[in-house]
Amino acid sequence: MKKIILSTLLICCSVWMAQAQQYLGVQVGFTQPVTRLNLPVPDKEKVLNPTIYNGFKVGAVYDATIVKGFGYTIGLNYTFGAHKGEWEKVGSLTYPRKQIQETYHQLEIPVDWQYKFEIAKDTWLILYTGPTLQCGLAFKQRTSLQNQPNGDILIEEDNRYQIDGAFALKSLNVTWGVGAGFQYERYFLRGGYDFGLINPYKEKSFHVDDTYNPYTRGRFDQWQIKLGIYLWEF
Repeated sequence: MKKIILSTLLICCSVWMAQAQQYLGVQVGFTQPVTRLNLPVPDKEKVLNPTIYNGFKVGAVYDATIVKGFGYTIGLNYTFGAHKGEWEKVGSLTYPRKQIQETYHQLEIPVDWQYKFEIAKDTWLILYTGPTLQCGLAFKQRTSLQNQPNGDILIEEDNRYQIDGAFALKSLNVTWGVGAGFQYERYFLRGGYDFGLINPYKEKSFHVDDTYNPYTRGRFDQWQIKLGIYLWEF
């Protein structure tokens, strides 16, 4: 995955001086990251259980057209996501019960190759694809435990990047995205889906005990839609 990122950046740098049109702008958007993870069961779990995080992203974007609509974009975004689960029974009875809330913060560098189809004056339809390098800053998990009705709620907080045991996640991730967009003059709207390319678990297997030893599997995907404006043209 590192080779993909480095190769793409080198190609972008090599054609830096050959641009027909260049923009620098800002963007904000709604994002819905999704962790798809298996669970520690006796057999190799094939089902990836999704957890959806609602959030937003904000950042800067550089857009360059090389020739006849073909070009690329490079961005730098900050992304925030949050998930609040339902109260769940710990055992067979209604109580005790627990609830899990998670929040995470990350920086990302998307590098997308794109093609712009001019459909009217100063109006383009955009198709794009490319990798994104993600670096997690914090991934907090808050577990609330209530032992009886109207009882006190005990709170436990952990960092998913540093949590003890086999459930710790990697802070680095690489995705590959596909999407489409629309640009009118200097305003643009882009949306797409990023597929995670790296197993997010730090451990290769759960090692729960001698009987339970499945392989860890998963992906960290992302839906997103971004609205922006190009402030400067070169």
